[in-house]
Amino acid sequence: MSDNALPTRRLGGLQVSALGFGAMVLSPGVYGEIDDARAERALLAAVDAGATLIDTSDGYGADGHNEWLIGQALRGRRDEVVIATKFGFRLPEGVEPHPFPVGYAFGELAVNADPKHVRGYAEASLRELGTDRIDLYYPHFPDPQVPLEDTVGAVAELIEAGLVRHLGLSNVAAAQLRAAHAVHPVAAVQTEWSMWRHVDEELLAAARELGVGVVAWSPLGAGFLTGKVDKVEDGDFRQHMPRFDAANHRANNDRFAPVRGIAGELGITPAQLALAWLLDQDEHVVPIPGSRTPAHIRENLAAAHVRLTPDVRDRLAAVLAETEVSGGTLL
Repeated sequence: MSDNALPTRRLGGLQVSALGFGAMVLSPGVYGEIDDARAERALLAAVDAGATLIDTSDGYGADGHNEWLIGQALRGRRDEVVIATKFGFRLPEGVEPHPFPVGYAFGELAVNADPKHVRGYAEASLRELGTDRIDLYYPHFPDPQVPLEDTVGAVAELIEAGLVRHLGLSNVAAAQLRAAHAVHPVAAVQTEWSMWRHVDEELLAAARELGVGVVAWSPLGAGFLTGKVDKVEDGDFRQHMPRFDAANHRANNDRFAPVRGIAGELGITPAQLALAWLLDQDEHVVPIPGSRTPAHIRENLAAAHVRLTPDVRDRLAAVLAETEVSGGTLL
């Protein structure tokens, strides 16, 4: 077990490291190609550096690859981590796709969160992960054709059966969080949140009121906020993100230069500043940065120990208030 303990935070009834690890990057077809050996080294580097929340989905990688990889890598270490996974985005043959509109270049995703499929999704994830329980289980997207309360009811049955420990929600609005929480307590709501993606203030207020933790996905702006992304290559999922097309990328680099300058003054990396800023926004937010490089993973997790002074907070607030991001949003 790691001796590199990180500060902890609460997601409802779960205690997790203040920074988790987003495992989506460990499957091919996300940020280009990667082999399983390199992916396993990255995941174990995160656990060894103190990350206890590991976030995945049945839809990351082909045929459940991401969940399978996590199960293989964490054999013998399962009790050291909280495994969060999502469902309704990997549709088995015969399951009707329900279009969910997004801001990616391809326009929509296919989802299905019909209650009749939820137990099958969970059983498939349990097999891939090689575990007997899912610690935190989210519908990946609210299904436009299925009442969210019905989906939540199906997860509640899995909790009663002992297959799932806690309910999460992903990519929802405040009203949906409230409606779901009335059916079954929600431990965490996952939403995109970073220096270049403002949080939905109504969602944040509802989470605070209900005692629901907030898991921030893409806390480094799909890598942009590291200051190290010059362009995206073939096979990189970011080719579908308008913020990364050549013109928008150049404009965004110029606009975020002051943030990188502040990081340099503080003697930390832009990624560490972006993560420390996010941790500073709310005591119940847990960002889940992902990386394939052990050194970058350790660098990211070290941001949990960075404390921002009032002066730095004010300077960042002033800069970000004037920073308009080119390229729209994803959800």
